[in-house]
Amino acid sequence: MSQTAVERVPIEPGYFTIPVGAEPPRLLGSRCRSCAETFFPRRAVCAKCCHRGTDDVELSSHGTLFTYTYIHVPLLGSRREQESGYGVGQIDLPEGPRVQAVLAGGPGEFQIGMPMEMELETLRENEQGQEVVVFRFRASERSGAGERS
Repeated sequence: MSQTAVERVPIEPGYFTIPVGAEPPRLLGSRCRSCAETFFPRRAVCAKCCHRGTDDVELSSHGTLFTYTYIHVPLLGSRREQESGYGVGQIDLPEGPRVQAVLAGGPGEFQIGMPMEMELETLRENEQGQEVVVFRFRASERSGAGERS
């Protein structure tokens, strides 16, 4: 007897993909048609050269931890409310953007410069029975963290 998979939906559409199968999730960004600057989240006007017109791009699921902090209170609204805290960090992606995200792991598990990998975390189940998910980053075992997978 096969078990049916629960449908997963993003907490806010348009920020990341929810893959089917073995593909990793990806952040959704935009690239300026004029100067090629890349942004997350997506935008219609370039913040660097003010050109109107960008192309949607999928960003890497790997990056490097630029900085972080550990919040010593539970992450409210998530399944982790019983935990004593959570990490928040800024991750540099190889395409250029620096993104801020919740980090998976405890207070002593982060180091500036470490390779990171994006994953999805289920926050809760909605009224339709779907899993509501957000993206977060965790330490990666990959040596080439800046490579696009």
